Amino acid sequence: ADLILSAQTLDLSLSYQGSSGGGSTLLGYVGIDTIIEQMRKKTMKTGFDFNIMVVGQSGLGKSTLVNTLFKSQVSRRSSGWSRDEKIPRTVEIKSVSHVIEEGGVKMKLTVIDTPGFGDQINNENCWEPISKYINEQYEKFLKEEVNIARKKRIPDTRVHCCLYFISPTGHSLRQLDIEFMKHLGRAVNIIPVIAKADTLTPEEKTEFKQRVRKELEVCGAEFYPQKEFDEDMEDKSDNDKIRETMPFAVVGSDKEYQVNGKRVLGRKTAWGIVEVENPNHCEFSLLRDFLIRSHLQDLKEVTHNIHYETYRAKRLNDNGGLHPISSSSDTQESNL
Repeated sequence: ADLILSAQTLDLSLSYQGSSGGGSTLLGYVGIDTIIEQMRKKTMKTGFDFNIMVVGQSGLGKSTLVNTLFKSQVSRRSSGWSRDEKIPRTVEIKSVSHVIEEGGVKMKLTVIDTPGFGDQINNENCWEPISKYINEQYEKFLKEEVNIARKKRIPDTRVHCCLYFISPTGHSLRQLDIEFMKHLGRAVNIIPVIAKADTLTPEEKTEFKQRVRKELEVCGAEFYPQKEFDEDMEDKSDNDKIRETMPFAVVGSDKEYQVNGKRVLGRKTAWGIVEVENPNHCEFSLLRDFLIRSHLQDLKEVTHNIHYETYRAKRLNDNGGLHPISSSSDTQESNL
């Protein structure tokens, strides 16, 4: 009987031993694994924030693509400039927030648009208002964080992701594209996309993507996911595949058409329907899966642990480790 009991105890202890083989051996069920379910329930109750910025010149379908990504009207509608509407002389920052829900999970989605970017004859330093806005959101979070009586949940308006729209020229990047990513690549998670990719042939698309990657590598411009942020070999393997695919060549549309007996999102052309979610037609589904289904949480974590921490360290160091109190210092900006 003692032998049988010892064997049963051994089996039980082995069943609950840590996967790493180290640490204490559990002699019975404790319930540590329920922490995942607890976290899930808490997230279901509180929801979460996700802030996405779209940058690119007018006419590249920025609003349409974001609406297609989230399958709802979350971005302002823009059909180009009307005769009565003037092109902004400077880059404007406009944001709109919506609470969207799927499967009981609530997400406050904020879309930040940048009308006027790249639309001028002289676009020198037109990224500066965008850089200023990004840093202002870090500053807001920092002020809340250093308060003696902090809010239970600090409002998070920091930009978690910046979709940068590249014009489908098929030739090379504009100098503006390179300068933007060089200046902001270390302040925000930039994901470059080739807009309206159906205007390129498959051969042109492949060559253009290779040329874009090469140009960004040569000039030292960074985009997400950076190799230095890979946490382990599994991360590196997964992210290497993504980096080899970028920039994503995408098509956006919020119109449905009948194709082979089913309704699909697509763009109607003289030669047929370009199906947005068909991987043989464009890389929209790859972008959606990457942005929402596999890396959304990582985008938020990199924003907090890398970009915000870089801003925070520099900001506090510039002020001798103390947060400024006077109103005059509230307007101080970072040179990041």
